[in-house]
Amino acid sequence: MKKISIFCIFLLAFTHFPQKYEALGVSASYACVMDSLTGRVLYEKNAYKRHSMASTTKIMTALVALENGNPDDVVTVSANAAGTEGSSIYLRANEKIPLIDLLYGLMLESGNDAAIAIAEHIGGSVEDFSKMMNDKAIEVGAKDTQFKNPNGLDEDGHYTTAYDLALITRAALKNKDFAEIVKTKRKTISNGEESYGRALLNHNKLLNLYQGCDGVKTGFTKKTGRCLVSAATRNNFQVIAVTLNAPDDWNDHTNMLNYAFKNYSARPLVLKDMVIKTVPVENGDVNTVKLLANDVFYLTMEDKEGLNKVKLEYDVPKSIPAPVMKGTVLGKLKIFYEGTMVKEIELCADCDIKYEEPPKKNAFEKIADFFVNLLD
Repeated sequence: MKKISIFCIFLLAFTHFPQKYEALGVSASYACVMDSLTGRVLYEKNAYKRHSMASTTKIMTALVALENGNPDDVVTVSANAAGTEGSSIYLRANEKIPLIDLLYGLMLESGNDAAIAIAEHIGGSVEDFSKMMNDKAIEVGAKDTQFKNPNGLDEDGHYTTAYDLALITRAALKNKDFAEIVKTKRKTISNGEESYGRALLNHNKLLNLYQGCDGVKTGFTKKTGRCLVSAATRNNFQVIAVTLNAPDDWNDHTNMLNYAFKNYSARPLVLKDMVIKTVPVENGDVNTVKLLANDVFYLTMEDKEGLNKVKLEYDVPKSIPAPVMKGTVLGKLKIFYEGTMVKEIELCADCDIKYEEPPKKNAFEKIADFFVNLLD
């Protein structure tokens, strides 16, 4: 397969204009608005300064648990977990509860006891699980983040930045189980051996207040202040908003999300079944096959912004031997934004192509091929 890096002709038709940001007042000491697809910062206020993050910590707790555990695992709650201070789902020592139920309790009711039970089950101890959280932070590019515990209770050396927390949330939202949990408004989970369940209610008011809200997590301690991470999707455009120490966080997030949706939009750069390439066919009843995109791709942009940060890379063969079945994957299109791949799309054959026996060569053609091979 030969890789070719090139801009599509239609990309060059756009003219680049410098970005302009309007004033956006927020009560938060630290804030960040991020495009979920590319990780591009759309607005920030002290977004790269460190601050504690209270229960928004649990975004990473859930992500690490989902990536390293099985949702159907049965967790035995320790006395240590059951006795955890602060917000709780009232776990009991030696209670057995599915991991997935603990994750709902973690993210909807912000159960500190659930966080410890998860950490001990996945990591063996709070300390070892915290190391797993820190390793994941480095993996997603959150370089100014350090976790000391899985629940967000105030502790020296437990901090992040609004930007890092947006990066962590961006990674978490790619996990389907995580995305499903944090958008759930109400859930009934196991209550051990008793016949009735625990009724959980999501503390994130934006799920009811903001159109297209996808979650994500609230947080508060007296030392840290009010913290909130939210996400919303409109017209194929998902935005992540983060505030730390925000007295008026619900209005902050409404204003920040509105700002993003007002000033940016998702443009379709690739549509499903769009013809991306045409490739020669060897020994077929037709000479070429069209390669169609097997997915769609929208890029978030300002209205007059150019596409100079976008790069397309095609991974397709020089030619394809017959026979070919319609829908067969024959190549890939990779889309990069500022050097980072944000999407890979399969390219499929547009039709069935039958094999045809090539005509036999005469003596003159065979001699000509002999000398061509000698020159090669």
